[in-house]
Amino acid sequence: MGDLMLFFILTASGLLLASGMYFILAQALHLPRIATTKAVLNVARQDKKQTKNMEVIIFELASKFSKFIRMDDYKKRKMTATLKSAGIKLTPETYIAKAWVKSGLIAALLIPILPMLPILAPVIILLAIAVLFKELRFADEILRQKREEIEYELPRFVSTVSQSLKATRDVPAILQSYQKSAGESFRQELEITIADMKSGNEETALTRLESRIGSTMLSDVVRGLISVKRGDNGVMYFEMLNHAFKQMELQKLKLIAMKQPGKVKKYSFTMLGCFLFMYLGILGYEIINALGKMF
Repeated sequence: MGDLMLFFILTASGLLLASGMYFILAQALHLPRIATTKAVLNVARQDKKQTKNMEVIIFELASKFSKFIRMDDYKKRKMTATLKSAGIKLTPETYIAKAWVKSGLIAALLIPILPMLPILAPVIILLAIAVLFKELRFADEILRQKREEIEYELPRFVSTVSQSLKATRDVPAILQSYQKSAGESFRQELEITIADMKSGNEETALTRLESRIGSTMLSDVVRGLISVKRGDNGVMYFEMLNHAFKQMELQKLKLIAMKQPGKVKKYSFTMLGCFLFMYLGILGYEIINALGKMF
């Protein structure tokens, strides 16, 4: 009973301490009210989910601590492009500060837990480090998934382009026609590219599409589209590219099958068992008939 009471006292003390530290930091750093920041984040979000209060607190702290983050120009430009492609509307400094704030909040759990269960201290430290690296790689992970979705769709897109070039050489019209049946990720990128082509140089817009995704397959496609814009035939190039992409797609399917050896082996052993059962059944039937004739 005494241990349980001590647990509740330390937990309440930890919560009160965390709340007090937040209000002190909010006053010192001149943080806006939670309701105000929450409304702004809800408007800025692309999805329909509502922003939670904890997310608001993390964002407010990250926006204040971001001024202490220092980055060179190359890393800043690279991360800015990555965040833009991933659909994350944060500056590179705020993005990094947000990862550190989340990790720091988890590490702060050591304050109430250390007096009660010091054995959990290494677990909390490892969890804080894991969250830090996960948050720092979050944008790269979104971009990787987006790249894979687009690369999965490129064989169908290349096949459509090779057929369309036999009737028209208007690259924006071809992209706009395919946009209607494209997947979500590729459709968003095509929408941005078409808008860039209408408002500026078309070759520059295609180059920006290539740089946003960072895919070698997409680079080959963009190279062919730019050559079409410069007056090349392009039909033979895209037909050869279509054949190459189909071969790459088959290789990817083989790799997926190799990554699931358990399922493949399970069905293979099932088929082998069926064949052995049939063979042994027929063999047993013939042996019984032969013995019957002998006796």
